[in-house]
Amino acid sequence: MSTILFELGCEELPPKSLKPLRDALQASVTEQLNEAEIGFDSIKAVAAPRRLALQIQGISDKQPDRSEQKRGPAIKAAFDAEGNPTRAAMGFAKGLGIEASELITINTDKGDYVGYEQVIHGQATTELLATIFQTALDNLPIAKRMRSGVSRNEFVRPVQWAVLMQDSTVIDATIQGHQTGAQTRGHRFHSPNYHEIAHANDYEELLGSLKVVADFDKRQMLIKNQVKALADEVNADAIVPQDLLDEVTALVDFPIALRASFEPRFLQVPQEALISTMQADQKYFCLTDKAGKLQPYFIFITNIESKDPNQIIEGNEKVVRPRLADAEFFFLQDQKQPLFALTESLKTRVFQDKLGTIWEKSERIAKLAAFIAALMQQQGQQIDIDETVRAGILSKADLASSLVGEYPELQGIAGTYYARLNNEPEAVAASLEEQYLPKFSGDVLPQTPIGICLALADRLDTLVGIFAIDQAPTGSKDPFSLRRSAIGILRILIEKQLPINLVALVEETIKNYGKQNAIKLINDEKTMDLSISDTFTQVMAFLNSRYRAMYTEQGVSVDTIQAVQAINPHMPLDFDQRIRAVQAFSELSQASMLADSNKRVANILAKSEVSVADNVDEALLSEPAEQGLYASVLQAQTAVKPMLEQADYTQVLQTLASLDEPLTQFFDNVMVNSEDAALKNNRLALLKQVRALFLTVADISELQL
Repeated sequence: MSTILFELGCEELPPKSLKPLRDALQASVTEQLNEAEIGFDSIKAVAAPRRLALQIQGISDKQPDRSEQKRGPAIKAAFDAEGNPTRAAMGFAKGLGIEASELITINTDKGDYVGYEQVIHGQATTELLATIFQTALDNLPIAKRMRSGVSRNEFVRPVQWAVLMQDSTVIDATIQGHQTGAQTRGHRFHSPNYHEIAHANDYEELLGSLKVVADFDKRQMLIKNQVKALADEVNADAIVPQDLLDEVTALVDFPIALRASFEPRFLQVPQEALISTMQADQKYFCLTDKAGKLQPYFIFITNIESKDPNQIIEGNEKVVRPRLADAEFFFLQDQKQPLFALTESLKTRVFQDKLGTIWEKSERIAKLAAFIAALMQQQGQQIDIDETVRAGILSKADLASSLVGEYPELQGIAGTYYARLNNEPEAVAASLEEQYLPKFSGDVLPQTPIGICLALADRLDTLVGIFAIDQAPTGSKDPFSLRRSAIGILRILIEKQLPINLVALVEETIKNYGKQNAIKLINDEKTMDLSISDTFTQVMAFLNSRYRAMYTEQGVSVDTIQAVQAINPHMPLDFDQRIRAVQAFSELSQASMLADSNKRVANILAKSEVSVADNVDEALLSEPAEQGLYASVLQAQTAVKPMLEQADYTQVLQTLASLDEPLTQFFDNVMVNSEDAALKNNRLALLKQVRALFLTVADISELQL
């Protein structure tokens, strides 16, 4: 058992790719070692700006030997009547490089054959490693590879050196066009020369002495600890997004955190703009107070252990000042006119060629948001419809602002700031930011009633419009993020407990387009009805299809989702309540039998050649088992009625679980397809009532229990 060290030294690797490259390298080498049956105790990948490396501990010296059985001709063909080998046997033996006398007999189900048990000796690990590492490098997820100089070898950055060692011995190989050796380089500035690695186990310790913290995770932890310590000194909290932390970790060999400051006057600018520019452009960690308000400090990570850190701090303060001044300028420039005035330029800005301008979209959002607000009012929610319309009209105004033009990620956020400065009602101002929520899977939802209305109206308007002009998502292409928008609609209606029917929302959205004549596909009366009908059907189908993606992400089984989709509820909140009820039902001991019985009932009814009656003639119930089932059905119908009125689907299914035994007795003792047509039809009617009871919640026959 020994230690293998592999290191590929490069020019600075792409910081956003460093961690994925490290993980992919380790995964590929691990897979190849396992396929080659080379055992090892542990494998560790390290990554720094100028290197990717692997350290494999306790690796086997060679592959294990293995036996391989070669089968030749049948015994009858291999030996003649006197038992002498035939030409077939001798040819087989010659091909293996052995004498015919060394052949053995192999017994199989199809007869006896001659054969040979061959021992294949495993290769030495050192003979395989160069190919393994090169294959791993070739398979790394690199979008665009480059060549360096006259070399024909391609990699993400020019390769400078390669190390491949077994303990203290160099394994002679060529990787990425470089002869392997035992020399590495340290920090580009503090220790730029080559240094000899005495032993593979000394790798990280040696690099540490050369001002390189090679372990990505260790380097990241150093950064986090330093940032926290500096933030604590000014009683602040650091904003440390994981993506930014990964990128900064990939930029430095020897991280040293320093804290700098900027003029407090910049804090009048929306803090989101300041944070955005400091994070995206400068890779700084911003500081906030305990309430989340931005403080006039930032922390940056330097890659140099300077004798005079103040010079570095002053340099960074000098660099960031113009960027903050730009944000301040845009913010002040926008305030020279009220937010509503910005809507004028939206009248010439196209939302989509066939769907009109952004101003027209704002008008549609205002109308649809008002419609949703009226529905919420009917349900007892406090919401001002006039303010909702005002919010809809202002919803896209900040798209014409200078601040959003420079920082597109501030759309909505900038609108909220400007609305407050213009003394718009707080409900209106808050909703302008909330209209874009949720922005991604698992994101927070809008909290205010008007924010909810805008978020729904904006997504529905885009969804209907894009489907109407026949640009629905195909395959992986979804330029308008309609899949995400659809799930956002469902999440809002479900998690905000809004009993609103999707049919009503989609129909109203289509009407708004028709009134505005924005959809050019329905310009004339002949095609209008058809086009509207097609759009409605497609949008509803698309929204219903998103349930599966949303619930499977939550761990709900596909058959549970299909059981509810089979009855096609149009209210997302109602759909969710049914999902939870079916999940609870699936845990019952009777669930499996009842699911099977429902399948059987569904099949029997589907095969009926006559229309099955809705009512049961009690006088025709001749068998005790069918009488018992009918009595249980009547009892269940009475019991579940108030539960259905309260949408207590969980209790409905738990009540219907009592039909377990009566159904079993019925199928065990009653012949449904009786020769007597009256009896047969009456029994089918009874089963139809059983089926109808379960379908009040879901199609239980879809469950795979």
